[in-house]
Amino acid sequence: MEENKSTQVDEETVDVSEEEVEIVDDQTTEETMTEEKEEPAEAVVSQEAFQSLEKDYEALKEKMLRLSAEYDNFRKRTQREKAADLKYKAQDLATDLVPVVDNFDRALQTKPDEKSVDSFYDGMQMIYRQLMQALNQAGVEEIDTEGETFDPNFHQAVMQVEDDQYDSQAIVETLQKGYRLKDRVLRPAMVKVNQ
Repeated sequence: MEENKSTQVDEETVDVSEEEVEIVDDQTTEETMTEEKEEPAEAVVSQEAFQSLEKDYEALKEKMLRLSAEYDNFRKRTQREKAADLKYKAQDLATDLVPVVDNFDRALQTKPDEKSVDSFYDGMQMIYRQLMQALNQAGVEEIDTEGETFDPNFHQAVMQVEDDQYDSQAIVETLQKGYRLKDRVLRPAMVKVNQ
């Protein structure tokens, strides 16, 4: 009996296995058919996606070309402005100095006699003040030397003396005025320094 039972069980197992195999085969066939049907749909979606990407690419390409052209125009405009600034950098100073030159012309056209020497001198002082005012507006200042200690950044020692009235390294006399433009020395002051 035991043999019959095992045979029955084996047959049932086999029968079940065959059914399962048939069911699995049917499912595989259905999946394959479904995949075949879906492929054309995926191809259409891919084509639409490709066209969308192609439009985006063309838009980005156009935007990049436009930005490149704008940058090139900006660069050229900046170069032109720099060239113009360099060409006309002294315009403000020249505008301030033209009236000074006019006053010098007027002063030189008059020939002073003994009576008008004082007024001629006063006129020259006015012109000098006007010139210094124009330079100050442009940022040019005289370098201080009176009562100052020698500083090689602003002064050039031309002579040295020994004088007990002055401290060591004190400026005794200014031989030529020095000037600076804001924080840059245009010309150092030539000075006589005590040792």
